[in-house]
Amino acid sequence: MARKNMVAMILAGGQGSRLGLMTKKMAKPAVSFGGKYRIIDFALSNCSNSGIDTVGILTQYRPQELNSHIGIGTPWDLDRVHGGVALLPPYMSEAGGDWYKGTANAVYQNLNFLDHYNPSYVLMLSGDHIYKMDYRKMLEAHIKAQADATIAVIDVPLNEASRFGIMNTDETGRIVEFEEKPKQPKSTLASMGIYIFTYDKLRDYLIRDAEDPNSSYDFGKNIIPTMLNHNEKLIAYRFEGYWKDVGTVQSFWEANMDLLHPDNEVNLFQSNWKMYTQTASRPSQYIGKNAVIKDSMISEGCVVLGEVNHSIIFPGVTISENARVVDSIVFPNCVIRENVIVNKSILLDNVRVEPNNVIGNGEDVVVIEDHKVLESSGLTE
Repeated sequence: MARKNMVAMILAGGQGSRLGLMTKKMAKPAVSFGGKYRIIDFALSNCSNSGIDTVGILTQYRPQELNSHIGIGTPWDLDRVHGGVALLPPYMSEAGGDWYKGTANAVYQNLNFLDHYNPSYVLMLSGDHIYKMDYRKMLEAHIKAQADATIAVIDVPLNEASRFGIMNTDETGRIVEFEEKPKQPKSTLASMGIYIFTYDKLRDYLIRDAEDPNSSYDFGKNIIPTMLNHNEKLIAYRFEGYWKDVGTVQSFWEANMDLLHPDNEVNLFQSNWKMYTQTASRPSQYIGKNAVIKDSMISEGCVVLGEVNHSIIFPGVTISENARVVDSIVFPNCVIRENVIVNKSILLDNVRVEPNNVIGNGEDVVVIEDHKVLESSGLTE
């Protein structure tokens, strides 16, 4: 079997507890985003657009929704005979089985998958970031530098650098030091959690790491620092563009609202870098004669009779007459009845808001659990 040039591994097993109600029933990468997508669609679409045809998805926490969404990978052109997409949950072997103990351990437990394709390079991705990147350019930089590992970095404001893993480099771009959330950062080059490894080198370090009982089995905490300590060649690949970790309710809301800016770099309408997803067939949306829509995204299958202002409305939503939705995200199949105001809120799937309600105060983002019924007199279980 021909050797693959590069295989991608997407870490998609995290609970994402800071997203609260949104990840109560599913892993963070499966959460809906941007009117019709899931968060993981960004990493998968980047792979598809970058010509990567073999992707392993490492799942763990509540994977059912993610498994159903990805299926055999058809929307991303990953339904291949040799390659394609593979969902990789923890499994039992002759030596026993265990949950993934960390990001590095998750890949270590799937060395058989990687060995099957024997790639020259492995691309490590997170399934919970919003961005568009051509991974081919990053691979070119990796090969040109003859690096053992290449880490994508983005320049962040100095006052935010303490929230990230910071890469300190020399004048050639070689990484000389890695600091995890430093109190006094020496640079502003933040790791994006996107790595390219020369596979033979990665394999050796994963095996060594698995044998260390004191390890956290994590790329950022263990693999990267150990490679630096052994004087391996690690280089920083600077990414210029939009990138957001949607790890909190506030950042998730902000990233969705960013899509409504006409100059937003995550342009969902780019013909040369398409976004792909698994979608159900629905009828076109219906906009009533008295409806008012400003600066919003309205998906298929919606019925809008009221007002929508600076909001993202997912498929199958009904917004009745004299209802007003502002600065909000409304997930699929919600029903918003007459004389309702929804302000800076996230309504999860199938929420029903009965008449004469006000949701949200316009300051903090309010999240309403899926399948809730908000009666006219207030919230009921």
